[in-house]
Amino acid sequence: MTTTVCTSASNAATRTLAYPSFSSYVKARQPVLLRTARSLTANPSDAEDLLQTALTKTYVAWERIEDHRALDGYVRRALLNTRTSQWRKRKVDEFVCDELPEPQAPPAGDPAEQQALHDAMWRAIMKLPARQRAMVVLRYYEDLSEAQTADVLGVSIGTVKSAVSRALGKLREDPELGPVR
Repeated sequence: MTTTVCTSASNAATRTLAYPSFSSYVKARQPVLLRTARSLTANPSDAEDLLQTALTKTYVAWERIEDHRALDGYVRRALLNTRTSQWRKRKVDEFVCDELPEPQAPPAGDPAEQQALHDAMWRAIMKLPARQRAMVVLRYYEDLSEAQTADVLGVSIGTVKSAVSRALGKLREDPELGPVR
């Protein structure tokens, strides 16, 4: 009697041993990368699948990646490309209904008041120290995550969190923005 061995499973086990640096990278960076994946999807399960797919692509290219210090960027790009591919492939169904599902847009305010509020907000932001101002602009105007903001500015995520918190506190206390509250 002969026994059959699943060659793909045994090859996968061999490959895992061939790249111990990949295993240690995944163990160390998985929580951060999972947060990035969650920012790209609405469902936590989809985020885990997205990360798994991106890590698989990274594993396949492991020998071709020359600078292992830039792995986070490589995996983030794989996450984004994979999510974009998934989005393009999805099927959108349209259904006829009696009522429009979109909510009514709130009545537009006075454009002059909106411009005055916009100007007051920018004046308040310009009063912040340069570092806090940069973090607020990157987080809320450029819509970057805390991790991305930290990468751009070359600081830790904790520094971004604390500086943005202090900046928002100063903006809440700004007298020009009092009528908005």
